[in-house]
Amino acid sequence: MSLTDLRREYATASLDVSDVAADPVAQFRRWFADALAAQVPEPNAMSLATCTTDGVPSARVVLLKGAGEDGLVFFTDYRSRKAVELDGNPLVALVFLWKEIERQVRVEGSVARMGSADSEAYFRTRPHGARLGAWASQQSRVIADRAWLDAEVRRVMDQFPGDEIPLPPHWGGYRVTPEVFEFWQGRPSRLHDRIRYRREGSVWVIERLSP
Repeated sequence: MSLTDLRREYATASLDVSDVAADPVAQFRRWFADALAAQVPEPNAMSLATCTTDGVPSARVVLLKGAGEDGLVFFTDYRSRKAVELDGNPLVALVFLWKEIERQVRVEGSVARMGSADSEAYFRTRPHGARLGAWASQQSRVIADRAWLDAEVRRVMDQFPGDEIPLPPHWGGYRVTPEVFEFWQGRPSRLHDRIRYRREGSVWVIERLSP
């Protein structure tokens, strides 16, 4: 099959300015609840786009771990490529795609590192293996082979034989402060509904975009 033949019509719902909450975080939570109810696989998976100080972009999928009035939260290794780019250029873009309910959410904003207390509180909720992995991995670094990584995991297991594994100094959270939210609802004939919130001072301006 040719790629040009891959298409589908969207027709399950519509979206209008009159339908949305006054606050974008409330609207996001409403749609996130819909995604959970529809059993969308990993609804908190989001594409995170970053950029170097000289304008080279990169993107990857990470997991949202908090969404409140103070921003959207995710965690990572501070030595990773994404973290190096975030520390040099704090402007980011996020995309959530919930194709099962024909919806997409885009977010633009800036990030800041979270405090160690907040990072540690989340770190303690992670599975045992994931906490070990945060110590064993040198995220984004070139390594010789899988055997090297497996050996590092065994070394960390020997270092922390019990369940108490401390927060690594190189690992923690970022909080995104949104400046723009866009809610996209698929519609027939590619005439999709797009509702954008953009921050003007302390006020969110809501407007419809052409598809």
